[in-house]
Amino acid sequence: MFALLILSLSFAFKVTSSAGAAADPGHQVLPANDGWAAANGGTTGGSAATSANTYTVTTRAQLVQALGGAKSTSTTPRIIYVQGSIYGNQDDSGNTLTCSSYITGGYSLSAYLAAYNPSVWGRTKKPSGTQENARAASESKQAARVEIYVPSNTTIVGIGNNANIIGANLLVKSANNVIIRNLNFQNASDCFPQWDPTDGSSGNWNSAFDNLSIFTNSTHVWVDHNTFSDANQPDSSEPSYFGRIYEQHDGECDITKGADLVTVSWNIFSNHDKTMLIGSSDSLTSDAGKLRVTIHHNEFLNTIEREPRVRFGQVHVYDNYYNETANSQFQYALGVGKSSQIYAQNNYYQVPSGFSAGSILKAFTGTVIYTTGDIVNGKAIDLLAAYNAANTPHLSASVGWTPKYVTTVDATSLVPSLIQGNAGTGHTLTA
Repeated sequence: MFALLILSLSFAFKVTSSAGAAADPGHQVLPANDGWAAANGGTTGGSAATSANTYTVTTRAQLVQALGGAKSTSTTPRIIYVQGSIYGNQDDSGNTLTCSSYITGGYSLSAYLAAYNPSVWGRTKKPSGTQENARAASESKQAARVEIYVPSNTTIVGIGNNANIIGANLLVKSANNVIIRNLNFQNASDCFPQWDPTDGSSGNWNSAFDNLSIFTNSTHVWVDHNTFSDANQPDSSEPSYFGRIYEQHDGECDITKGADLVTVSWNIFSNHDKTMLIGSSDSLTSDAGKLRVTIHHNEFLNTIEREPRVRFGQVHVYDNYYNETANSQFQYALGVGKSSQIYAQNNYYQVPSGFSAGSILKAFTGTVIYTTGDIVNGKAIDLLAAYNAANTPHLSASVGWTPKYVTTVDATSLVPSLIQGNAGTGHTLTA
């Protein structure tokens, strides 16, 4: 049994509160009116933790124990400082686990590809049978290591510039009052993607793990000053099978299944495909009235889509920097899904030469979005008008609400410099 170290409040990097008094980030809380997570009492995380529930962790095993154990439902306030790198694919003794460590039931990629090749299996039904069962069992075995559950009343904050969560999926499930800050999330890779020939017109490979998942009625969550990436395994390096990229990553930060009152601020989302999904299915009508999220002062760097894609929620997207100039794969930023009510304000878009401003929006089954104050490649653009000029049916601006949980909306022209100087990990944290 290892000893969990209690951190003194004089660790190596300086932090200050907005009032100027010294404050360590573990005890900082979401500022008043800072997005939807400030509603209905605000978000304080583990700031009330006693010294007995304040930890510094350097390994996966230590992190899980500090969180109260596997799939803990504890509500005891706790503060967890992450120092160095936490590896999801690691056993309790600290040994590295590879994809082969999880294989069970006779699974092999070559056998899977042979069994479900569209020329053999067809394109009208999802895979089933021996190899699909073995794939699912192998994926479940990996999930038991890489999925790490975060209970209510928890603050997790990285120390310094190099606090990393590598190959792990933090899950905020059925939890309330969680703060996650100053962490580098890297490469939550699924060793066992599933082929689904019925997904879209050409089929798709789908993977199971996000970097951060907020779901199943979780509320009051603040995600701040983190950096998300696929690190040394970008989607562009993956092979293709059946004409589709062998996609081993899911979302970077997905908010689904009744989650509510979330603020996502001052993060960097980089080099990824399916970046942020808010609402996972058109059929989950119970999400109506939930999925209220604020997304502000984030950078989306070389990301392809879902920035975010929204269903049902009232989502305020403001003062974000979409840095996609060099990204030839960029598809869209804001996805207008079923019953979504996106209020997009003062966002700055740098898109590849020749990319239409109207294509920054993409309508799925949604019908409304409000846009104002946007700049595209240095020019003020009415995004909604640009979309409607190129598409029918048109989208309406009548979203039916106006954001009230806002601190400061910065001028759009200032957004790139503000974001690039202050977003992501390694900056002074304030509250």
